[in-house]
Amino acid sequence: MQSELKKGKYRHFKGNEYQVVDVARCSETDAQLVIYKPLYDDDGQGLWVRPLEMFLETIERDGKTFERFEYLGA
Repeated sequence: MQSELKKGKYRHFKGNEYQVVDVARCSETDAQLVIYKPLYDDDGQGLWVRPLEMFLETIERDGKTFERFEYLGA
């Protein structure tokens, strides 16, 4: 089952913005992994991965609830 995660720009709850490149599947565990890159990095290099469940989770800090990553658009 492929994720319904939209490709595009996201803001992390701490403020930095990222571009979701795609969702991949781990060959060993079959887990879905979000592939994304930072948009605040001047050289635009580097890709990061994070489990899809963690990317989409809601977190609580200081009594407030946030989406870990907020979709900003394509």
